[in-house]
Amino acid sequence: MVSTNRMRDGYILLFWVFPVFLEGCCEKHKQRDKGPFINMREQHYRVVEGEMFVMPCTNKEVTKYEMRENGGLYFHCGREFLTKVEHSGNYTLVNGRMSLQLQVLEKQRYPCYNTKEENVELLAGAGGTIPCPGFNCSLGASVTWYKGNKSVSEQRRTSCVENGDLHLCPVRHVDTGRFFCDQHFTEQGIHWILKRPVTVMAKLYENPPRITKPIDNTTDEVELGKPHTLTCEVHFPFEVKFPPQVRWYVNHREDGDNRTLFHSENPHVERVEYSICKVTHNIFIQEVTALHLKNTYTCMAKNSFGKHSVTIKLKRKVHEKWLLLFVYPIASLALVAGMAIVLHVKWLELKLIYITRFQRGKADADEKEFDVFLSYVWTRPQLSLSGQGPSQELSDYSSISDLRPPEVMIPMVLEDLWGYRLCLLERDMLPGEAYTNDVVRAIRRSQILICVVSAEYLANSNAVFVLESGIKVLLQSSPLRILLIWMNRTSAFSLEADSPLPSVVQRALKVLPSLDWKSGHSARVSSKFWRSLRKALPKPRVTSQNI
Repeated sequence: MVSTNRMRDGYILLFWVFPVFLEGCCEKHKQRDKGPFINMREQHYRVVEGEMFVMPCTNKEVTKYEMRENGGLYFHCGREFLTKVEHSGNYTLVNGRMSLQLQVLEKQRYPCYNTKEENVELLAGAGGTIPCPGFNCSLGASVTWYKGNKSVSEQRRTSCVENGDLHLCPVRHVDTGRFFCDQHFTEQGIHWILKRPVTVMAKLYENPPRITKPIDNTTDEVELGKPHTLTCEVHFPFEVKFPPQVRWYVNHREDGDNRTLFHSENPHVERVEYSICKVTHNIFIQEVTALHLKNTYTCMAKNSFGKHSVTIKLKRKVHEKWLLLFVYPIASLALVAGMAIVLHVKWLELKLIYITRFQRGKADADEKEFDVFLSYVWTRPQLSLSGQGPSQELSDYSSISDLRPPEVMIPMVLEDLWGYRLCLLERDMLPGEAYTNDVVRAIRRSQILICVVSAEYLANSNAVFVLESGIKVLLQSSPLRILLIWMNRTSAFSLEADSPLPSVVQRALKVLPSLDWKSGHSARVSSKFWRSLRKALPKPRVTSQNI
């Protein structure tokens, strides 16, 4: 009984200690409402007949007001009294330092009287609004609210006044009582205060408790021979007289529906919201045995409005060593197998990347018969350049270079301008039975193979054979270089889908070094394309022509 009372007292105390932070009107009007200036030596009040009124207090020493015309009628300040018409008159404090004029209005003659505005019910813990009676039809310019004889704005709480209404953020159970709404207005040069009372009833949440932990019909993993703690967390709405109850029960399966109370320490209570608190109740099993696995455990919470219960059971925890013995090796094996598959699929591409980027051929250029093996397929009609010598052709590149396709432009620049020894199929290879052998031999005797790749090139079997032969020579650790000059990648790959290429060619096209020919830009000898091409080419062989 002592522990229960302590828990109840602590639970109630939480509602006074913790501050409350809410949004809304109260957040936008944090300044104190001091109201209009009032002459403290002479005040003028109006009230409605039959409503409660309280005389204002000025100090703690003088508390009595006497009617000036009739000394036998007096009222103490701060004490509520029911007004009557005969209470109208002028009052003064016994020390004579302040006077008060009181006018009691008859209900029948007061147009703003409405009995529905006299009482308000609010929900504790939530934001609440108290309307000022008759404010909408009165001449009041401003409103000041009081709880008893103390201004609400001077109380240590979050509140504000908006359109005459008092907003409490939030409503507390101690707000039950009488509030006064002072409406200030001026009439014939006199400052009047129309004081209207509102009776407030702060109602509490009428909800049963809610268990948030554990979840019903779940299992807790435990280890045999080791201690274990079962935790029950419950959210309770505030109650003044009835303390929250949380208990653990053990359900013994071997005894049918037999249930026993599990004795434990007092629960822990903490505040989570203004009118909601969380109660945590733990039970401790010193050593888990096989018998505990057969039982179920029920947490039951109860208050004045209902109860809530959840049931859980215990399950033996799988030891981590089984993960080390089975899961980790299998995962490692799967990772290694996956990497092996990727390497197998991408081995050719990886090998070509290594050879072309990191492994440079070191054969002597003098041992090679050709500097460049140039492979291309005509993509447009050949230009007739008869009657023009090489020197004449090269001297006017700036004016006619845009008219020449790369099949014409590249051989002229490489051979006539830069002095490279070229091997051209249409010029240096004779068709016949040994054609394929001659092509492979010429590739081996060249420093670099340059393929001008276009849609027509990939559709030509002889051109594809040259590229495939060069790739195979490169994979045989030959000091050969391969460079692709793309005319139009998009159109080339679209034609490739219609005419499937050899697998080695398809995979090599994605990783071999390449340059892009752009019509109108790459055609000019001074463009970036020619600078990149010159950088990618090996040194030309030393011949009598170079000298």
